[in-house]
Amino acid sequence: MDALLSVVDEDQLLEAGHDVDTTIKATCIALILAGTETTTGTLTWALALMLNNPQVLSKAQHELDTKIGRERLATESDLTKLEYLDAILKETLRLYPPAPLNLPHESMEDCTVGGYHIPAGTRLLTNISKLHRDPRVYSDPTLFRPERFLEEHKGLGMKGQNFEFIPFGAGRRMCPGLSFALQSMQLILANLLHAFHVVNPRNGPVDMSEEVGITNIKASPLQVLLKSRLSSLVYG
Repeated sequence: MDALLSVVDEDQLLEAGHDVDTTIKATCIALILAGTETTTGTLTWALALMLNNPQVLSKAQHELDTKIGRERLATESDLTKLEYLDAILKETLRLYPPAPLNLPHESMEDCTVGGYHIPAGTRLLTNISKLHRDPRVYSDPTLFRPERFLEEHKGLGMKGQNFEFIPFGAGRRMCPGLSFALQSMQLILANLLHAFHVVNPRNGPVDMSEEVGITNIKASPLQVLLKSRLSSLVYG
């Protein structure tokens, strides 16, 4: 916020009809909304995918019991140990990127991409969801298989260096909240799976219908039953 406000000319704001307080509030709301809806949406998809693939859920909990133990919950320093949990999040973001069409970008000059001429000033949308399901890159692209990020796609990062996997975009205009989002999602998911048995209360698979919008949100609410799986001392 300090960096943003330091480059703002107050007189220009007033000429545009915006005072400083309104600008600060609007920026805060944008940051909060961008950082909460996308995070909760991704965690919802991860739980839904694991409920439809219980072997993945069991394997994740086994990793947590083995690497963390059953006498405490995970902390930030534990996250580097949880390779399978990291693979689950990557596979979730591959199948359900937070912004499936990314945010609009505008070409600053004439360019040619893939044989297509793109004039300066063209608004561009990147179909991230399509890229992530390209059968030339991913075998069985619609299948939820976290192991792919421990095997043939091991080491594939999310910082925009590998264009076949860009859930947060790429380049200077990629999501600025990448590091915070990953750490918070990993820690929340680790402690949720470690502390509780997660059960689908309904018969049959979880509905995976998507809601159409800028962000990728599950169309129907996810309902689960939680039951403690660790010592009562851990929860105190």
